[in-house]
Amino acid sequence: MPLPRTPSFRLDDRRALVTGASSGIGLGCAVALAEAGAEVTLVARGAEKLDAVAAEMAEAGFAVRTLPLDISDIAATEAAVAAQGPFDVLVNSAGLARHGPALETDPADFDAVTDVNLRAAYFLTRAVARGLIAAGRPGSLINVSSQMGHVGGRERALYCATKHGLEGMTKAMAIEWAPHGIRVNTLCPTFIRTPLGAQTLEDPEKRAWIEGMIKLGRVGEVEDVMGAVAYLASPASALVTGTALLIDGGWTAD
Repeated sequence: MPLPRTPSFRLDDRRALVTGASSGIGLGCAVALAEAGAEVTLVARGAEKLDAVAAEMAEAGFAVRTLPLDISDIAATEAAVAAQGPFDVLVNSAGLARHGPALETDPADFDAVTDVNLRAAYFLTRAVARGLIAAGRPGSLINVSSQMGHVGGRERALYCATKHGLEGMTKAMAIEWAPHGIRVNTLCPTFIRTPLGAQTLEDPEKRAWIEGMIKLGRVGEVEDVMGAVAYLASPASALVTGTALLIDGGWTAD
């Protein structure tokens, strides 16, 4: 009897688009996909930082391109994806957080956060799917959500609203595009040590609360996310769609 074999985690001959790729989780995801053999297009607003990251990745032997872009500009994003796609893999890691008590949420902050975390994510994911469908190709679309897309959090009503919305959007898109072989999932990290999270983690009281909630007793590192994104992007997760992969150290387990 022939033994079963583990499906490949490789991404050779795949083209990947990674937003928020100049730092933090987005950078980690870009490197993980490149390590697996994908040609990675890095997207972020700052061209200078993007070029510096791309140069480092190219020096490491990775196939990499850059695309300076503000994904909240829907028309520009759709045009860029149409011109440079189709992309077999999307990792949408661009995000914005403006935390504070719900009673003090400013409408301008509400609009800014929802524009990036939900509205831009919606139309970017749609643009990549549209290119795949037109080309008759399958794909894996991954939105970086958060454990806060599954629970509530202190001073995070706005952020949680966008991430819960992202989870629902992902499930609906997964159902709609499954006949085309397009999988859509979310990646849901806990607090990860990145420039975006530095202010929270440097506060001793908040740091103690976070470490108390994470059952494994430590905050996450970018490397904790990299294997998970490679899995979701690869044939190893061929039957996984419409779901959330939590990398939360057990935060949401109770």
